[in-house]
Amino acid sequence: MSMLRNVFLHRGQTFSDPPLARLLFNSTEWAWLWLIARVWLGYQWIAAASHKLDDPRWMSTGEAMRRFWERAVTIPAPPAKPVIAYDWYRDFIELLLNGGHYVWFAKLIAISEFTVGIALVLGAFVGISAFAGAFMNWHFMMAGTASINPVMIVLSALLILAWKTAGWIGLDRWLLPAVGTPWQPGKIAVFLPRLRGRPGGGSRPQPGGHH
Repeated sequence: MSMLRNVFLHRGQTFSDPPLARLLFNSTEWAWLWLIARVWLGYQWIAAASHKLDDPRWMSTGEAMRRFWERAVTIPAPPAKPVIAYDWYRDFIELLLNGGHYVWFAKLIAISEFTVGIALVLGAFVGISAFAGAFMNWHFMMAGTASINPVMIVLSALLILAWKTAGWIGLDRWLLPAVGTPWQPGKIAVFLPRLRGRPGGGSRPQPGGHH
């Protein structure tokens, strides 16, 4: 009951982040740590994409993706367990496989890996890049490939939490103030309306007004 009373007594109160979390995720003092993490992570993505971009099995026929999916959806004889643990995900992969979607999906994977890697190394939109990388890691793991995917997805999660400062030693130092976020427009969003002759936040002329 004392715990319940404490909950009700503190209802509406705003709790701040722990000092360590504020230091790691909101302070540029630790930007060097995120530089190491994102460069390592970006290198892994670039290395994974480097052999795919000039391989016709990835960039033309999609054969590499097709073979990967075929191995993933194969159900072995008992007592062996299938590579994909969830039936709904196996059905999803089989749908893509039977529809021949491996042709364009292979290109998407190769280009996405390379793009995410470059963005992380350069420190450009680190939060978005880390999320995209983690999403790919999640799919690889769901398809039964472990490798270093668990480590990469944990680092990506940390970079997402540190999105405001992870790219401070990188392009985000200038990109974030310029572009901003959906909830906090940057300098470009403020400048463009002025460039069109409408001050930001001003109302547009209504039809039928005075000429």
